[in-house]
Amino acid sequence: MTATPSIPHPLPEPLVDLVAQRFRVLGEPMRIKLLDRLRDEPASVGDLQQALGASQQNVSKHLAILHGAGMVSRTKDGNRVMYAISDPSIFELCDQVCGGLRRQVAELDAILRGGVAA
Repeated sequence: MTATPSIPHPLPEPLVDLVAQRFRVLGEPMRIKLLDRLRDEPASVGDLQQALGASQQNVSKHLAILHGAGMVSRTKDGNRVMYAISDPSIFELCDQVCGGLRRQVAELDAILRGGVAA
């Protein structure tokens, strides 16, 4: 098993910029939907367009951004281009965010019910 190198703190400015860029890429709801849809299996632009009810231009634009960020890969399949997840660690981040949201909702619910948040 390979050890993950430690991350320096404070973060060096170039690393801060790279992290911020990654969050900007993920800050668009359509890109989250595309990644979520691709989580199960590769898909073409047409497949994604139909599944998400979005225009071909919109899907293609967001896939290009995700591809440029190294989050999805594309391969030619006959006359179609298939997109797939190339960086599964994206889902670890999504799971972390969802877990944080779940805790916030539970704390808010406890406050609204007159209890004390954990």
